[in-house]
Amino acid sequence: MEDDSLQKELEYQFEWFHRNPELSYEEYETTKRIKTLLQEHDIEVLDLPLKTGLVAVIRGGYPGKVIALRSDIDALPVNEETTLSYKSEIEGKMHACGHDFHLTTIYGVALLLNENAAQLHGTVKLLFQPAEESSLGALKIIETGVLDDVNAIFGIHSTSQFEVGTIGIKAGTVSAAVDRFKINLKGFGSHAAHPQMAKDPIVAAAALVNSLQTIVSRNMDPFNSSVLSITHLQAGNTWNVIPEQALIEGTVRTLTSEERELFGKRLKEITYGISQAYDLDTEIEWIAGPPATVNDEEWSNFAKAIAQAEKIAIGIPEATLGGEDFAFYLEKIRGTFIKIGTGKTYPNHHPKFKVNPAALSLAAKYLSQLAKQALLKLEADEND
Repeated sequence: MEDDSLQKELEYQFEWFHRNPELSYEEYETTKRIKTLLQEHDIEVLDLPLKTGLVAVIRGGYPGKVIALRSDIDALPVNEETTLSYKSEIEGKMHACGHDFHLTTIYGVALLLNENAAQLHGTVKLLFQPAEESSLGALKIIETGVLDDVNAIFGIHSTSQFEVGTIGIKAGTVSAAVDRFKINLKGFGSHAAHPQMAKDPIVAAAALVNSLQTIVSRNMDPFNSSVLSITHLQAGNTWNVIPEQALIEGTVRTLTSEERELFGKRLKEITYGISQAYDLDTEIEWIAGPPATVNDEEWSNFAKAIAQAEKIAIGIPEATLGGEDFAFYLEKIRGTFIKIGTGKTYPNHHPKFKVNPAALSLAAKYLSQLAKQALLKLEADEND
């Protein structure tokens, strides 16, 4: 496919996906359109027990290993405030994290690889993953067993750190483990004029909010990055009543498994200690999300080499304590997570966020070349 016709096709589909965002686990029309587009080009779609999302496969003309390329397809509950001609047509929903760019790029890879499948040494599986924003969508793909024979995996994410024409690749940890917690402090209510008759959860909650921050300042290595954010605090509903309960909710972000484990331990110890001091009953719910995303050094260096051969500029992506469920794949399969420059813009999840679609064909061509060369590398490694 010629560069101009590829870019035109990808931009057209990208605009459709941007106009029609769907939230995590609700991506029915998105999935239907992806499947239709692939089948129109005689690209095989695997029959998997997925309610949303899908996996396509390109089988090469030569036997060989199996690699996977991953995109995500869900949008966010954000009301779009851009002036784009193709802005979201669905109130309160928006592709504010570039997933429309990701899935369209991998669709472009499917077109390019399918054109040259006869020369391909092995098999490429193309993941259109649901529910990345839930932090657990990758598990839906993993649970099908479709990745059990995959030897290497690559994922992408748009980034406003780089302009179009630059990609970011870095070995090692590139995003944080994401955990969530909910704490219910249960006391005894009374009239505000008679606090001695109450077991006040609000005073305890105030002490707890401050004390939990000491995990970062006094328990974590100051040379490592970690964060605890309290994002939801709720208690009472009027001015003259001490309530019976208080709710505290938040998130923890860590870069190592050791610190992740220590954070959970200390959060529980501090919470139960303060609850005892204020004579309260307490329930703690720790909701584990994806681990830290750790790129394989060999595959990261290989991805850089392919970019250099394709005359693509390479940058070092910024460190982030944001999460990415691509980490679940990297627990099972060696690979790397690549940032694609899509131009300066508002930050991810902002209502004015946007990507420059000019990067679509560049990213698709790069990833198709990466896929071809990765299969050749796996074949050569096996024969050494």
